[in-house]
Amino acid sequence: MSVLDSIIEGVREDLAARRLPLSQIHEAMERASAPLDGYLSLSRNEMNVIAEVKRSSPSKGALASITDPGALAEQYQESGAGAVSVLTERRRFGGSLQDLDEVKKRITIPVLRKDFMVDEYQFLEARAHGADIVLLIVAALSQSQLRDFYDLSTELGMSVLVEVHTGQELESAMEISPRMIGVNSRNLKTLEVDTRAFSELIPEIPAEIIRVAESGISTRKDVEFAQSVGASVILVGEALVKSGDPISAMQELLGQR
Repeated sequence: MSVLDSIIEGVREDLAARRLPLSQIHEAMERASAPLDGYLSLSRNEMNVIAEVKRSSPSKGALASITDPGALAEQYQESGAGAVSVLTERRRFGGSLQDLDEVKKRITIPVLRKDFMVDEYQFLEARAHGADIVLLIVAALSQSQLRDFYDLSTELGMSVLVEVHTGQELESAMEISPRMIGVNSRNLKTLEVDTRAFSELIPEIPAEIIRVAESGISTRKDVEFAQSVGASVILVGEALVKSGDPISAMQELLGQR
């Protein structure tokens, strides 16, 4: 079993334990604030940042305790982030939907629910908790699921980040005509990172699509490399949460200090 398969197995088990009646989820969705436009927010600058609330990862283990995810998100917004990503997967990343709630209450920029979305219920759940953007990982979904989940997310008013790692996955992503594609330099099946994925895949994504570089970005040089091959957004978590000073770390990544 690959790392990705193992993570998804745990996600399904946790989902089964917390699943609520659909009537309750729909009531919560009606109470949630209208979704913000993630595409617009991530198109405003030459280089935009999705800054991540991330406690741990399967590859690195514990990264930061993050006792107040809302306060961290406020720092990200102050630093100029275009969106905040919140890990809600519990077993490998130490996240929760409560983290999403806390972040959503404290900032006015879009919030990405970053999880392994493999069930229709999760998208309703994401909207009920105020998510503005959701993640679709091509490696974790069939082509029909990719299309159905993209359509559902759009119907719910959420923006969608479609994540790829290989050329074949990019071809699958392009079939659903997405507005934002992320190239993850980390192979989720092995957890190995190879930033050549940026130079191989990002130039193949049409310029009208928002192009996001994910994973393996920790220095200003990494950002410049991603930008040189066509990325206009970077998704960064580890470098920010481990820095001890997220505002300064963000400024350094963006070449502002």
